[in-house]
Amino acid sequence: MQEQNKGLSQTVDRLSEESSYRQLFHSYRDGEAMPSGEQLKKIVDLCRAILFPGYYGNARISKQTIRYHTGVNIETLHSLLTSQIYAGLCFSDLDCETCPEEKIFAEAEKLSEAFIETLPELRRVLATDAEATFHNDPAAKNAGEIIFCYPGFRAIVNYRIAHELFLLNVPFIPRMITEMAHSETGIDIHPGAVIGDHFTIDHGTGTVIGETSVIGNYVRIFQGVSLAGEKILPDEKGNVARGIPRHPVLEDHVTVYSNATLWDGSGSAGGATICGNVWVTQDVPAEEIVKQSCSIEN
Repeated sequence: MQEQNKGLSQTVDRLSEESSYRQLFHSYRDGEAMPSGEQLKKIVDLCRAILFPGYYGNARISKQTIRYHTGVNIETLHSLLTSQIYAGLCFSDLDCETCPEEKIFAEAEKLSEAFIETLPELRRVLATDAEATFHNDPAAKNAGEIIFCYPGFRAIVNYRIAHELFLLNVPFIPRMITEMAHSETGIDIHPGAVIGDHFTIDHGTGTVIGETSVIGNYVRIFQGVSLAGEKILPDEKGNVARGIPRHPVLEDHVTVYSNATLWDGSGSAGGATICGNVWVTQDVPAEEIVKQSCSIEN
């Protein structure tokens, strides 16, 4: 028993050595909290209730009560989002140990309000995504089925919410929101990607859209598609360059079928079709069809 306790004590000593945790340790300031995945789920659910009244949130909402319910949801969203942005700002600013809490909170409120002001435009764009998904999928019975059931649309909603927060330079929270959808659907969209309207992800499991991907309007992609970025070599100091364009560009009306990979430096011009299981490393001309050659001998 003593030998066992000695072993546990030695393990505690090793784990408490600063050299073992230096890059993995976060020092909290008084009153600081990290962004909460549980609270962010509530925030996304509130956004869904606001954007898609009747599908999410209060099931008894009607045209006569929609303004009341929307007002209540907006107030709740503003409060929850402000607190999470505040936590994100504190968590990201490791060097500011004496920043006034009032200043950080005021910035969080400002960012929360700025995001909420994007919701009408967000709803308009998401309506085009639902329309395009319905138009492209004969299995869909109506738009309601897409809004309520389709994993591709669910991932798009999370992405569009996260992207607006990303554009506002809100730290951590945008990535957490897209990773929530990644966990739920298997679809990984970086919040920094730029995606036009009428966007469709059909099925979608295993689809990856990288940070600097640019996607035009009326684009349709399937499961397993990867918009991949080339590995960036470090500079002379060993630092990796960040934020530079390194993912493909898909122009309007492009379709990319299952398990295709488009590599950095490749672009697909308007109307191009990328068939399944191909690896694209160079530009694809407009209206071109890229596919594997296959011959069958009798």
